[in-house]
Amino acid sequence: MFSQSYAPVKFERDAEAALIPEGQMVKLPAGTTGYLTQSLGGSFTIYVDGRLFRLAGEDADAIGREPQPRPELPENASDQDLEEVVLRQLKTCYDPEIPINIVDLGLIYDCDIQHNEHGRRDIEIRMTLTAPGCGMGDFLVDDVRSRLLLIPTIDRVDVELTFDPPWNQEMMSESARLDTGMF
Repeated sequence: MFSQSYAPVKFERDAEAALIPEGQMVKLPAGTTGYLTQSLGGSFTIYVDGRLFRLAGEDADAIGREPQPRPELPENASDQDLEEVVLRQLKTCYDPEIPINIVDLGLIYDCDIQHNEHGRRDIEIRMTLTAPGCGMGDFLVDDVRSRLLLIPTIDRVDVELTFDPPWNQEMMSESARLDTGMF
């Protein structure tokens, strides 16, 4: 039984959601009820009939929530300004099962931002997962790509998923290890 801290939700319209941890997309019809277990970074983890589902932020209205605002850059943004916005955006990506963003979880190995021939920028990300067999891997890769493409001046985002080196708990930030009791 769920404690009172989980908020009940009712789908006001049909919405696609990913089954956790498999990553398979399913349609949750209007009228479906469940419990909101996580709402970090603009996406939602919802418990419905014994299963967890991840609802993307752009479908927030399906459960009566507001979508997260788009990232902004100041006029004539410097490379450092952009790097700060990229980091903030990456920190809005959360593992759907662990309530920690992927930066503090230690999943981002490299982020390279380059100017392109159009005077805009391209980003290359190298990242990993907490486990190689995670069914949500494609989802997290797509989440990173789509959130970074929201940033003004970004033309292209390539995300490479790697397991070399394999992720371990030591890659987590100190605050993430404290939050999870893994210190």
